[in-house]
Amino acid sequence: MTADFRVTLLGTGVPIPRPDRFGPSTLIEAGNHTLLIDAGRGATMRLFQLGVPIGKLDALLLTHFHSDHTVGIPDLWLTGWLSSYFANRRRPFNVIGPVGTARLMHHLEAAYAQDIEIRIEDEKLAREHAAITVKEFSEDGIVYEAGDLKVIAFSVDHGEAIRPAYGYRIEYQSRVAVISGDTRYNANVVRYGAGADLLVHEVAMARLELLDEIYIQRILNHHTSPQEAGRVFAKTRPKMAAFTHLVMLASRAVAAPSIGDLISATRETYSGPLVVGEDLLSFEIGETVTVVGAKLES
Repeated sequence: MTADFRVTLLGTGVPIPRPDRFGPSTLIEAGNHTLLIDAGRGATMRLFQLGVPIGKLDALLLTHFHSDHTVGIPDLWLTGWLSSYFANRRRPFNVIGPVGTARLMHHLEAAYAQDIEIRIEDEKLAREHAAITVKEFSEDGIVYEAGDLKVIAFSVDHGEAIRPAYGYRIEYQSRVAVISGDTRYNANVVRYGAGADLLVHEVAMARLELLDEIYIQRILNHHTSPQEAGRVFAKTRPKMAAFTHLVMLASRAVAAPSIGDLISATRETYSGPLVVGEDLLSFEIGETVTVVGAKLES
């Protein structure tokens, strides 16, 4: 029997425009609720592949404002407004995020104002369905609640200059999924990850040959190493731990670490259940957490 609480990794990549790992985006399906956490490159294409109408989303929740997490917003918003079967939103586009979200969305509205006016005139689309509603927050706490579903935002540490930055704890009935967001090793992830059925965490690593490069050091200093992520998993003890947003650094001369390297490094500090995320991988959260491949439309 399929669980009615599912987390799907739509995009597990980084700014690198790889066709196999799209930009960061995570789909949450809980009963009749549908949420998206971040909208990186290609989020709408992954939703289409899954057969999830873009207009079905109840809310988009943002972790922070790096472009690889937000560049897909205009596509999600405006394509979801179209009257076709794969879109068909019949309500405003609902966005939830830290302070700064309203400014981002206001400027997107201004940037695409001409497209909106054209489609209203030419396609007779309803203006109110292109409207944007924004809810901002500035501290840890509940940011979305509907029926049995509750979403709690918690601050994380993505670097001194990259603020605000948040993760999310999703509680549905008696089950819990936690998405770390982009972060260095952070005690708040451990705090809010406690009792999770599923803990999805970012990770970054590079081969030894690159560790002396300033650019590489700067990137690694904004993220969590496999060993540090392992410590988070060991402390929180989720039923399933998973990696997303794989920052696997390379240069023209030095290859990126392999998935095997990532697993081996994580195993230095963590011995429990572990999955390295791929685009369209789903986790069905019931009494146990079941990992399933993409269920695509034929």
